[in-house]
Amino acid sequence: MRAGPSQEEIRRQNLGALLRYVHIHGATSRAELTTELGLNRSTIGALTADLTAAGLVSEGAPRETGRAGRPSLVVRPRSDLVYAYAYSVEVDRLRAARVGLGGAILDRREALRPPGILAEETVPQLAAFVKEMHQSVPAGSVYVGGGVAVCGILRGEDGPVHVRPQTGWVDEPLGTALAAALATELESDRPVLIGNAADVSALAEHARGAGAGCDNLIYLHRDVGVDAGIIVGGRRLTGHGGYGGEVGHMVVRPGGRLCGCGSRGCWETEIGEHAMLAPAAGVARQPATTDGRGAALAVVDAASRGDASAQAAVRQVGDWLGFGVANLVNIFNPEVVIFGGTLRDVYLAAAARVRSRLNSMALPAAREQVRLRTPQLGEDAALIGAAELAFAHLLTDPLDATN
Repeated sequence: MRAGPSQEEIRRQNLGALLRYVHIHGATSRAELTTELGLNRSTIGALTADLTAAGLVSEGAPRETGRAGRPSLVVRPRSDLVYAYAYSVEVDRLRAARVGLGGAILDRREALRPPGILAEETVPQLAAFVKEMHQSVPAGSVYVGGGVAVCGILRGEDGPVHVRPQTGWVDEPLGTALAAALATELESDRPVLIGNAADVSALAEHARGAGAGCDNLIYLHRDVGVDAGIIVGGRRLTGHGGYGGEVGHMVVRPGGRLCGCGSRGCWETEIGEHAMLAPAAGVARQPATTDGRGAALAVVDAASRGDASAQAAVRQVGDWLGFGVANLVNIFNPEVVIFGGTLRDVYLAAAARVRSRLNSMALPAAREQVRLRTPQLGEDAALIGAAELAFAHLLTDPLDATN
């Protein structure tokens, strides 16, 4: 028979549960922790003492109290001292941030990303961001690692990145190369983990955004291609090899437009940026909108100002957006669908078309409960989600991760 967990294993599990709770919920009283974690007061006191000694949380009196008697001490994550570096590699820009425990963005950098640059050209820019931000890191801080959000297909969190043909990347070892570049600057061998942008954005919105409290959600993200971060039963659904969520290659129109993947009629060909730009070519050719992302947003803006061709393009894409969402709702029965990336603007401009198609195609039992939302965390969802990859080990075993 398998032996039960030891007292030390139980203690470490409880430390992780407590730290995760304050990481997600912020400042929390000991009384609330006792109730939510199902532990007695003395155990909560011992756990918070251990985490305080490790420099991961702080304890103090509540800032406000309207109750008589001695108030319960409040446990707060040390967002100022415990941090990860998060990166977002997008089609037209690079972003980096220092993210504190608790999801607070403490510092950030951004630069345009020239088309077609490879990982070896991307890494120096990201490393330069870190060098700048690291100069203001307080003494005694704890660096837990890094996470990267990439718009592309991945092979595991620490494996090569397979990105779409538009980016020119094939089997790029971004995580390994970035970790090596940062090792001297940070004086650390902490890993840099990689996640699909939609996947990590779903993680962030599920933890502290539009999907908070929902254990079944879909986060749709469009940059050049279309991906989905899918959470089922509170867990990310990534598939056998980590390639799950490629909803943009769900065939919705057999024999339709040729897709970059080699198939025809993929959802991506009907709601991707090129699908919007073609019917509104005059708007897309404006000098101020040279990249696909900017051009697509220009079409949405023109539609809001009454441009007929732009309005037709938005209606068409909105209709196909609802078509695909209806299929996903029937398959996964989510509580919420979140529209991120440039799909946020398309959804806001064509919400009626999306809902109409959903109502006509989705099963009543599934569609009546689903909510359609935009990201509560906005563009920060990818950065906060990438940081969650780095925080994962700390939240599982706080004492081991800080040694």
